[in-house]
Amino acid sequence: MIRRLRFTPALQRVLAASLALSCLAGLTACKKAQTVRIGYQKFGVLLVLKERGTLEPILKASNVSVEWSEFPSGPPVMEALHAGKIDLGLAGEAPPVFAQAGDAPIVYVACDPPSPRGEVILVRKGSTFQTIADLKGKKIALNRGSNVHYFLAQALASASVPYDQVTLEFLSPSDARAAFESGAVDAWVIWDPFLASALHSTDARVLRDATGLAGNVPYYLSTRDYASHHGDVLAAIEGAIHDVDAYVRTSPHDVATLLAPKIGMQVEAVEDSLRRNVFDLRAVDADVVANQQRVADTFFALGLLPHAVKIADAVIPISN
Repeated sequence: MIRRLRFTPALQRVLAASLALSCLAGLTACKKAQTVRIGYQKFGVLLVLKERGTLEPILKASNVSVEWSEFPSGPPVMEALHAGKIDLGLAGEAPPVFAQAGDAPIVYVACDPPSPRGEVILVRKGSTFQTIADLKGKKIALNRGSNVHYFLAQALASASVPYDQVTLEFLSPSDARAAFESGAVDAWVIWDPFLASALHSTDARVLRDATGLAGNVPYYLSTRDYASHHGDVLAAIEGAIHDVDAYVRTSPHDVATLLAPKIGMQVEAVEDSLRRNVFDLRAVDADVVANQQRVADTFFALGLLPHAVKIADAVIPISN
């Protein structure tokens, strides 16, 4: 004789709880595997995160793997985001402005505090240049569309030197260094760690850093589609970045020792770079947006953007 099992309210609750636990236990295993593609540069927290290998175990628990791609500067990072080749990258103030003006579907997800001492205008020690005004009519090397592009525009304006009264040589950091060392250009606008390397191994001196002129704010950027659908992954990366930030702040020499052979620079130069820059991930708040809007408005006023850009349209918190 087969007895019918009576589903009392109490038994129904037990069965429901058991089913929920079973589903929860199998959630990670059943979740479709995915890969987050991260673009990093030859410096900064993302490179440290990659070299320490602390992100992969965190994301593995959610069946997410990590693919890393190196870029020489911010503009190529933006191009990769626009082309859908990466999901998260780091760039300074200017590259995302140009990308947004080019209708790239980028979004700001987080940033670090300003580090104005981390970008400078270099001249040779033997030059007669003492002020920004002395650069009028001279050749200046810089990376087009990078954070130093905005800094130079602000520096020239502060000295009442019209933007079109200098000759700009748009070169990658390595090519700009070669041009600077050979005397093909009179000045070089550059950021860390290339700045530190030049100060340690070339005949260079600082004419002016960005203090009071530009923030030199690093931004973490994604695409609107990725940020909208993978907020959990970005939030996990945020937590890992916070940990690395603390490590860089408390152990700059150890971090420099880790990075120096990876980027082909002296440990002392890398450590100088780390000490000049601030690593402390934070939200893109109203003040940050206002600062970035000034960057966009400056480039638009100079005729370098095809249309005006509204920064607030491209802001999504990383934790969403």
